[in-house]
Amino acid sequence: MDLIGSKWKPLLLFHLIDGPLRSGVLQKTIPEISNKMFTQTVRELERDNLISRKVYPVVPPKVEYELTETGKSLKSILIDLDNWGKKIMAK
Repeated sequence: MDLIGSKWKPLLLFHLIDGPLRSGVLQKTIPEISNKMFTQTVRELERDNLISRKVYPVVPPKVEYELTETGKSLKSILIDLDNWGKKIMAK
């Protein structure tokens, strides 16, 4: 729970299940998250080896995030949580 037990971490991980996303696109998947909280959360996920960050040497800078192998091992858990949440909200 220390690795994914925050408000934003499971959401960011869930959105990366289908493959890498550019930083801006990933942040827009969660409109409620502030710039500061997005940066802090992706740094923590990267530190914990759940996502990787790739910076392309172009102008303007292009940054992509993707799940690491450890992050990919959470895929079934994240999908189960999503399904559970949809089921509960449908009641």
